[in-house]
Order: sequence, then structure tokens, then C-alpha cells
Amino acid sequence: MTIEEPKFSLALKDGALEIRDHVAAIAAEVTVKGTQAEASRQGFRLLAGYIFGANSRRQKNAMTAPVTKSAAGEKIAVTAPVTQIPGNSDWLVRFTMPGQYRLADLPVPNDPAVKIRAMVPARFAVLRFSGLAGEAKVAKTREQLLSILRVRGLHPAGPVSIARYNPPWTPWFLRRNEVMISMAGG
Repeated sequence: MTIEEPKFSLALKDGALEIRDHVAAIAAEVTVKGTQAEASRQGFRLLAGYIFGANSRRQKNAMTAPVTKSAAGEKIAVTAPVTQIPGNSDWLVRFTMPGQYRLADLPVPNDPAVKIRAMVPARFAVLRFSGLAGEAKVAKTREQLLSILRVRGLHPAGPVSIARYNPPWTPWFLRRNEVMISMAGG
């Protein structure tokens, strides 16, 4: 079974760094409180409920990847998504909806915490990493990405986020994750 991922074109690939231009998309998102791990669990549960039928039409939608998360309160561009800020915080957790849907095609969520919104095209700088996406690993990868951007004279235009691509039953050593940051020029 193939899981749909957000569509993008690769603007630059240099070593581990990728600069991607993501197309417009529709997302279901929720803002939750807690640590990174708590927010992941709670946000995933709420959004999974929506796509598995907790909506006005009891319509099931296909799962997509990645599940993205970013510190709430900061503006994010498109389907990227977990900012690493230690401790308790507000987090925006997001699922990108399958590409065949338009905003008007999607049912209204039963839970008012779940919001459906159109995402504009955006450019992201990305570093991929495998394994578990704990706070220390994400923070290390975040610093690597920001360092690469500084060396290249590139300036982020938004918060750093994390994208997780695999279901929880995937062995840790096979998991695909990305640290992403929105960039100007998307």
C-alpha cells in the first residue's frame, strides 16, 4: 500500500540538503498542548479520528505522510511540519489531505478543534534523518540544517518543523523523518 506524500519539485540537492518547492495543498490540522511526544499522540489521535470518519459525512479518507508538527503561534507555510522547543508548549499538528480533494470536497470535522485549510505553495529547506524523532535528535538535526543555511547565506522565513513519515509500528531503524524550514521564494 502506497501512502501519498505532498507533491514538490526539487529546486536544489547538495549533499544532505534539499530545497523543495511544495505545491498548494489542503490540510487538516489541530493545535494541542504538551510536550513534543504528548502533542504528537494527541494531535495524531484527533486527526486520525477525522480522516477515519469522525466528520459530517462519516467519510473515510486515505492516510497521507508525513504527519507534521510545528510550534503553534508561528506562521508556517505549507505541508511541512515539528518545531523543537523543550518543555510544554502549543503545537500545530497537520495531515495533508489526499491530492484529489478540493477544500469544498471535504466533510466538516465533528471535533471543532480540527480545522481544514488551504495551504499555499511554499519553499522548504530539508534535512532527512532516520531513527526515532526524539527531542535531542531533532534539535541536533535542526542545528545542522540552520548551520548549512548560514554557510550558504540562505535565510529561513519561518519556524523549523519536523515531518514524520512512518506509522508507529515501523522499526525505529527504518523510520524516515525530516527537519524542515520554510524559505523565502516558494
